[in-house]
Amino acid sequence: MKRIVIFLFYVLAIAPSFAAKQKAKHVLMIAIDGWAAWAFKQATEVPNMHSMMENGCYTLEKRSVLPSASAINWATTFMGVCTEMHGYTQWNSKKPEIPPVAVNSRGMSPTIFSIIREQKPNAETGCIYDWGVIPYLTDTATISYHEYALSPNNACEPLTQKAVAYIKAKKPDFFTVYYGGLDETGHEKGWGTPEYFAFMKRIDTCIGDLIQALKDAGIYNDTVIMITSDHGGRGKGHGGITLEEMLTPYIICGKNVKKGGEFKEVMMQFDVPATVAYILGVTPPQSWIGRPIKQVFK
Repeated sequence: MKRIVIFLFYVLAIAPSFAAKQKAKHVLMIAIDGWAAWAFKQATEVPNMHSMMENGCYTLEKRSVLPSASAINWATTFMGVCTEMHGYTQWNSKKPEIPPVAVNSRGMSPTIFSIIREQKPNAETGCIYDWGVIPYLTDTATISYHEYALSPNNACEPLTQKAVAYIKAKKPDFFTVYYGGLDETGHEKGWGTPEYFAFMKRIDTCIGDLIQALKDAGIYNDTVIMITSDHGGRGKGHGGITLEEMLTPYIICGKNVKKGGEFKEVMMQFDVPATVAYILGVTPPQSWIGRPIKQVFK
């Protein structure tokens, strides 16, 4: 009987701490606007993306929330809830058109940045982006470093160099690097055009620079890297209800991630921040509907 009591005490008092144990110390989220799954299947000159797929896990069927447009889906990526819950309904919404179902102390729907700040006050977090709407979706008051770094023609290289410098200097716990140029290329030249693939190749080169920065900073072996997107596209637009516009890739690799290749379980946009929370050992708020993709971890 004494052994049973001791065992129950262990389960009730100690074991729950393991549920919150982080999978890695650092997470780098590379956010590519307008990265369509159907087009990515045709991409050949993206060695860093393909290497991550081979050495980690991925799906080409992560589904956007509706409408399949930018602010709506980036809000979901940071806030862990769907359109009807966070209230951002337009492609460039800077504030919710519908009151959120839940808000934090700043009156904003809880974001992955805000819950990290609440539960890990000393965590270093960052977000660098080249689209001016992003700060309205992230709760910048809770982010250690954020910067709007727009370059001519949405060039991704200058932004990447700023991100590289930040990684080396601060070794962030959670860092998002957002690229808007692929979406701009799709709108100007068309999804799946030679120009679209050429810009995807440029982003892939930048991803290689970010990975090297993690190595130079000495944190690569304790980092999970994920690449995600908000929506796809067809022709020169998006926002509709076709799978070309709604399906995007999701790639994840790094510490404690299996070399498992493609996974078949359903993944939705709101599962992305839930997975970040799971990796870093923070507890999502009750309002979140996202689920971490636990099956990809060792």
